[in-house]
Amino acid sequence: MEMTCIVCPNGCLLKVEMKGEELIVEGAKCKRGNDYARAELTAPKRSLTSTVRTVFEDMPVLPVRTAGEIDKGAIFEVMTEINKVTVKHRVRRGEVIIPNVIGSGIDIISTSDMIRGGKNGKGTSIID
Repeated sequence: MEMTCIVCPNGCLLKVEMKGEELIVEGAKCKRGNDYARAELTAPKRSLTSTVRTVFEDMPVLPVRTAGEIDKGAIFEVMTEINKVTVKHRVRRGEVIIPNVIGSGIDIISTSDMIRGGKNGKGTSIID
């Protein structure tokens, strides 16, 4: 099997095969490529980006992402949880929107700042 490593800018073309019970990875210019291929074949993970609804007319949706990687097989379950959310308070970038989504240990966080500066440039938060 061939795959392209996406860990660094080198984009190594990896050749991966099983020899008995051993996974052989060729073509990696660094250890990270070897680790990537093994993880991709045994327990693939992904970062996820999406949006959640808000109650604010000036920003009806808020971009969010996982704070880390989740199991590739859990993407649809995580999206189901994301689609249930409506943000009712203005939040800052990096703020947790869904803690520990589906018990994964990974939070869903805001990737945009909803707090606007006033005339004096100071932001006002209405977060409880």
